[in-house]
Amino acid sequence: MSGAVRVLDCGPAALLVEFAGTDARAAAAVHAWLARARADLPRAVTDLVPGARTVLVCFDPAASTPPALRTWATGLGTTEGDTAAAAPEAEPLLIEVDYDGEDLAAAAEALEMTPAELVAAHTATLWRCDFTGFAPGFGYLRGAGWERDVPRLATPRTRVPAGAVGLAGPYTGVYPRATAGGWRLIGRASAVLWDDRADPPALIRPGRAVRFVAR
Repeated sequence: MSGAVRVLDCGPAALLVEFAGTDARAAAAVHAWLARARADLPRAVTDLVPGARTVLVCFDPAASTPPALRTWATGLGTTEGDTAAAAPEAEPLLIEVDYDGEDLAAAAEALEMTPAELVAAHTATLWRCDFTGFAPGFGYLRGAGWERDVPRLATPRTRVPAGAVGLAGPYTGVYPRATAGGWRLIGRASAVLWDDRADPPALIRPGRAVRFVAR
């Protein structure tokens, strides 16, 4: 696959699959690879954890060996045809948002838009969770056709309320709990993003499609 996929050892029970290309193309390659991996998953593999341009492959060392799984991971490869078209999983999750965030006007100005235009673009975009991180249930959502880059705050807030909807770089996301954060806040959602009693506890998981609806 001409260097598009690189597989690295990551301790005695994991491998890291790394994808080349631009951020958007690497993210699409991650999800295309994941779809193939899940369709041909060795019994030894216990978990697949996607990142921005990587997938961590966790496995049971008693059931397989790193060389065997490295061969499997490399063999799945990636192709030019499916990285750009890797489809989100299932029907979009609809999340209602009150677009009254304290950074809405500043974010719109940074993008040379009006606040109304930014809201319209945000709600018109089909988003997909590329990966989760930062806090339990926090999904980094990349938008199909969203070619905008929003600068983070120069000084992060010490407290962002649960449900806050933010923009940072090419991503949007919803804070699942009150925490510090430096994303530009454009609204607030009432959806519960993380519930310890639910199975699974995260409302938004990698690969999930999301649409935001103005309330």
